[in-house]
Amino acid sequence: MARTKSKKNLITRFLIWKYKHISDKNFIYILSVIAGLLSGLVAVALKNLTHFIDLMLQRVLVRDLNLEFYFIFPIIGFSITLLIIKYGIRNKVSHGIPSTLFAISKRKGLMRRYQMFGSLLTAPITVGFGGSVGLEGPTVATGAAISSNISRLLHTNQASRMLLIGCAAAGAMSSIFKAPIAAIIFAVEVFSLDLTLASLLPLLLASLSGVITSYFFFGNDIILPFKVTDTYDIYDLPYYIILGVVAAMVSVYFSNIYERSANYFEKIEHPLRRLLLGGLALGLLLFLIPPLYGEGFEVINNLIQGQPEKTLSNSILTLDLSNAWIVIALLAGLVIFKIFAVTFTFGAGGVGGIFAPTLFMGSIMGYCLALFINTLNILPRMISTSNFTLVGMAGLLAGVLHAPLTAIFLIAELTGGYGLFVPLMITAAISYSITRYFVPHSVYAMELGRKGELITHNKDHAVLTLMDIESVVETNFIPVYPDMSLGEIVREAIVKSKRNIFPVLNRETNYLEGIILMDDLRPIMFEHKMYDEIFAQDLMNNPPTVIKIKQDKMTKVMKKFQDSGAWNLPVIKDGKYYGFVSKSKLLTAYRRKLIHLTR
Repeated sequence: MARTKSKKNLITRFLIWKYKHISDKNFIYILSVIAGLLSGLVAVALKNLTHFIDLMLQRVLVRDLNLEFYFIFPIIGFSITLLIIKYGIRNKVSHGIPSTLFAISKRKGLMRRYQMFGSLLTAPITVGFGGSVGLEGPTVATGAAISSNISRLLHTNQASRMLLIGCAAAGAMSSIFKAPIAAIIFAVEVFSLDLTLASLLPLLLASLSGVITSYFFFGNDIILPFKVTDTYDIYDLPYYIILGVVAAMVSVYFSNIYERSANYFEKIEHPLRRLLLGGLALGLLLFLIPPLYGEGFEVINNLIQGQPEKTLSNSILTLDLSNAWIVIALLAGLVIFKIFAVTFTFGAGGVGGIFAPTLFMGSIMGYCLALFINTLNILPRMISTSNFTLVGMAGLLAGVLHAPLTAIFLIAELTGGYGLFVPLMITAAISYSITRYFVPHSVYAMELGRKGELITHNKDHAVLTLMDIESVVETNFIPVYPDMSLGEIVREAIVKSKRNIFPVLNRETNYLEGIILMDDLRPIMFEHKMYDEIFAQDLMNNPPTVIKIKQDKMTKVMKKFQDSGAWNLPVIKDGKYYGFVSKSKLLTAYRRKLIHLTR
C-alpha cells in the first residue's frame, strides 16, 4: 500500500515538473520516441525468442529432422501456449492487430496490462513450434499495449493516447522490416489515423527510433535480402493487370476462408477440443506440406532468387521438380492450403498475425503466375519471375489488409525495387478495388466492421463510433400509464415535470406503449370537465422510432434522428423503457468529442 502511494506521489511530482518545463507538443515527441524504441525492442525480443525455439527444436533436439516431427511440434506448442494463457496470463490473448483496433474503437485506446506481455510470451512458442502465422501482429499489439498503459500512467488525453498507439505500430513495423516509410503509412492506413502535421512528426520519430533499434541489434540483416535487377518493361503491363485480378481473387478466397474457419472454431466452446482439432489438422497439413511450417520467409527468399526446388524438395512426395507444370501445381497448392494452416493455428489457440502469411501467399502466387505464363511460351520474351514474386506480395497485402499504400512502399523499401513502382501501383490498386467490392472490411477489421464499431478515416463516422450512447440518455422524464385520467396526468406529471414529453408505460412490464407530447395536452389541460373522461391511452401516439441501446450504434442513432425529424426519441434497454435521447444533447456531445479528438 505504501509502495503504491509512493509510486503515485512520484508520478504526480513528475507530472507537475513536466507541466512547468515541457510543453504538451514536446512531451508527445518524447513519448513517440519512447514508443518506437520499446516497440523495436519488442520486435527484437519476439524474433530472437522465436528463432531460439526453432533452433533448439530443429538443430539441437532433433539433429536429423524427420517429417514426422512436423506433426508433433504444433500440438506441443499449442499445449504450452494454452497452459501459459490459462495459468499464467489468466486472460484471453486475442490476435494482435484486431485486439488493438477493438481497444481504439470501444475502449478509447485503453488496453489492459496483461496485453503488454501476453503476446510476448505466447507468440514465439506458437511460431517456434511450427504455427503457420507471423510475428508482426503480436509485435504491434504488444507495443501498442505498452504505449497505451504509459499514456494512462501519464494522464495523456484520448487523442494523444491513440496517436501513441499508432507510433507503437509504426515503430514495430519499422523495426521488423527496416522500412520506416511503409511503417508510417501502415499506422495511418490500418489504424485510421489522421495524417496531419501534428501527427506526422511523432510517427516519423517513432518509426526512426524503431528502425535504429533494429540496426543496433541486427545490423544490416533484413528479412528479404534482395535487390531488383530485372527492369520493368511497358509491354509487361497487361500481365501485371492480370496479376492484380488474380491477387483480388486470392484475397477474397483468403478473407472468406479465414472468416468461415474462425466462426467454426468459435462454436467449439471447450479449449482443449479446439486445441486437439486444430493441432491435429495443422500437424497433418505440415506433415504433407512442410513448407507451410512457421512464418515462411525462407520460402519467399527462395522464390525471389528463382529456386523453388529448395522449397518443394522437402516433401513426402518424390516428384520431378524439373517439370515446370509439377512445380506450378505444387506452388498453387501452397497458396490454397496456407490459409487453412493459418486458421488451424488460430483455431487451436495459437497466437500470431496474418501479415507474414499474406506475404507468403502473395509471393508464391506471383511466382506461380509468372512461371505459368513463361511455360505457355506465348510471349516473345520471358517475364521476370522475381518481379512477379515481389509485386504479388504487394497485390495480396493490398487486398487482404485493405492497405494498398503500405503494400506498395513496403515492397519497394524491402527490396530497393523503386523501379517497380508502376507495376506495384497497378497491381495493388486493382487488387484493392476488386477485393473491397466483395469484402468491405479487411481481415483485421471484419468483426468490428460488421458491428459498425470500426474507426475509419471518415471523421464523422469516427467521432460517432467513439461516442457512448448511454452518456447522452436522459432519464428524468415522468412516466404516465394508459389507465391514468387527464386529471391524474395534470396532477402527477405536468405539474411535477420540467419536460414537454411523457412516456406511456405498461404498469406491470414497464414496456413503452406510446408517448404523449405537451402539444397534445395543451388544448385540453384546462378543461376540468374532461379530467375524468379522457385517459392516457386516448392521448398517446406511437413514437416516430425507438433507439435500442444495445443494438443501435451512434451512426444508426443519428440516422434515425435524421429520418424521423424528431427532437427526442425514446430509448429501449432489454426490451423496457430506459429514457430519451434529445437531438440537441446528442449534437452537443458530438461537438465536444470532435474538439477533444482534434485538439
